Amino acid sequence: MSEAGQVKNAAGLRSVWSGRLRQRAVQWSIGLLLVLALIAFGYAPVLRGMGVVLVVEDPLEPAAAIVVLGGQAPFRALEAAALYRAGWAPRLVLVRGARREEQQAMESLGIVVPDEWELSRKVLLRVGVPSSAILLGEGEAADTLEELQIAAKALRPYGAPVILVTSKVHARRVRLTWRRVAGSQSRGIVRTARQDPFDPGRWWKERRFALAVVREYLGLLNYWAGFPIAARAPTGT
Repeated sequence: MSEAGQVKNAAGLRSVWSGRLRQRAVQWSIGLLLVLALIAFGYAPVLRGMGVVLVVEDPLEPAAAIVVLGGQAPFRALEAAALYRAGWAPRLVLVRGARREEQQAMESLGIVVPDEWELSRKVLLRVGVPSSAILLGEGEAADTLEELQIAAKALRPYGAPVILVTSKVHARRVRLTWRRVAGSQSRGIVRTARQDPFDPGRWWKERRFALAVVREYLGLLNYWAGFPIAARAPTGT
């Protein structure tokens, strides 16, 4: 095939794939509008099902490490510490979060705002996890995808599987994203924080949980579309 033909075929494939992504995005957008309508009318059975779908867990088994995803301090760190003390893994992994503009502005005023990973580390140390068992991944993550990519890179020398500790509402997206990041080389065991107050049967009755569910479905839309929306703009744009 000539070079011109190859270019034409590549352009055609990109066009088809782009069309599929747009179609999927439209479908998910319609679905989210239906979600908002269901919330407005309080259709409990469907809303309850939407919450239940997001909450997943995998059976525990000995693992190479426990990844403590950022956020929801101290609950995720407490759950990870309990798993560590129970002997499910010999080490824990934390990932730095990307520094937001608000945090930088506070620091310019001389006000120190601790990062989420720092809070998690303090919790782990306070409940008896030795500092030698806590690994810090290289780099900063602006979203779940980047966080799991950094964690996967840090854990390459240690093998698999890996326990992933997160919140209940975030569990399904974490499972899917880890599979995309690690493929078949490292199986993820998703566990949720037992002290997490999220209730999949009543989430629409409290604003913070309703916002969390909508955010998760938007995140799943971004996942299924191939992550067209990045957590931050590429350098130089």
